[in-house]
Amino acid sequence: MIDHLELSTPDLATATAFYQGALAPLGYALHVQGKANGFGAEPARLDFWLRPGEASSPRPHFAFFCATRTLVDASYRAALQAGGTDNGAPKLRVDIHPTYYAAFVRDPDGHNVEFVCQS
Repeated sequence: MIDHLELSTPDLATATAFYQGALAPLGYALHVQGKANGFGAEPARLDFWLRPGEASSPRPHFAFFCATRTLVDASYRAALQAGGTDNGAPKLRVDIHPTYYAAFVRDPDGHNVEFVCQS
């Protein structure tokens, strides 16, 4: 089981602003701000971190769990409004499995961010 994910970004302020907007529909908030910025659905459970540094290459692909398809749609819209770039509008991805509903955006550093509901 994965406990947390940390990304390096050359522009911590821009990346932090993007993820504050993109993750808001999922109940995520910025709870720790300093040398690294930590996000989570609750202050005691920070599972997404940003730290200053060179963006990794190749850029990783990662997905945020969404309990409903409506949350996939809302997160996708929020990510675009926060400065993300479309990389695949919300839809069923039956090539993965019959109930795999997902959307993809590129964050300001080019990471492929997925929002997914698998039911």
